[in-house]
Amino acid sequence: MRIEKIINNSIISARDRQGIELIAMGKGIGFGQRPGDEIDDRAAEKIFRLDKMDNKEYFKDLLASLPLEHIRLSTDIIAYAKDSLGLALGQNVYLTLTDHIGFTLKKYREGVKFNNALYDEVKLFYPLEYSVGRYALELIEERIGCRLHEDEAASIALHLINGEINSAMGTTFVMVKMMREMMEMIEKEIPTPSGKPYPKERLISELKMLSNRLVTEEPMCGRKDDLLYDFVREHYQNEYQIIDNISEHIEKEYQCSMTEEEKIYLVLNIKRMRDLYTC
Repeated sequence: MRIEKIINNSIISARDRQGIELIAMGKGIGFGQRPGDEIDDRAAEKIFRLDKMDNKEYFKDLLASLPLEHIRLSTDIIAYAKDSLGLALGQNVYLTLTDHIGFTLKKYREGVKFNNALYDEVKLFYPLEYSVGRYALELIEERIGCRLHEDEAASIALHLINGEINSAMGTTFVMVKMMREMMEMIEKEIPTPSGKPYPKERLISELKMLSNRLVTEEPMCGRKDDLLYDFVREHYQNEYQIIDNISEHIEKEYQCSMTEEEKIYLVLNIKRMRDLYTC
């Protein structure tokens, strides 16, 4: 790769042989170098490809402003999420998570603590991402000596969720809040029987896909089946009324519209829940 700019002794801006912009990180990688110099990729501890990253200049400035160990924390957390747990993350997560960790550690040293209003929801709906957040707390304590509040595990998880669905943080907050409200409305109408397990995994999966579709406004593709729809509406009237009420709530609060197919899928899901309870 060819150096374009020395950001500091540990970080350089460069381009590969295809002309793609890179950020290379490694202790001393920029020391004694000049723009135009060729440098072996093996000299870099970490290489960030910027071809699919938003706010490239901000990312460069961010890396220049943070201690190298803070950047390593972010990249190691992301590597753990991708390599150990198989999460598919976009490049922007390097920017958002690095920024978040730098900001959080700065505020920690100033004695500022943040509570995550969606802690319980993230833990319930995204256990895999939450587990990465827990791993991150252990890693930060081990390397920096700061034991961050447990809420921070959910905050880190939210950045990973952003990276998975390629959304802004505000969009992810809306999506998780929407899932919580839908779940609460379903559980209010179908309370969990005492002593029986709650088979919520399939429902959670359905609510994830639905909320993601609603907040991103991606069109739902599927084969329309009027015979099935009519059968469900006629035979599962109570369940359909629950979902219809949820649909009205979502449209009123979020200006999002559920399709009839989405309603039917949820009806069948909660019908299955009721059947399991009565077995």
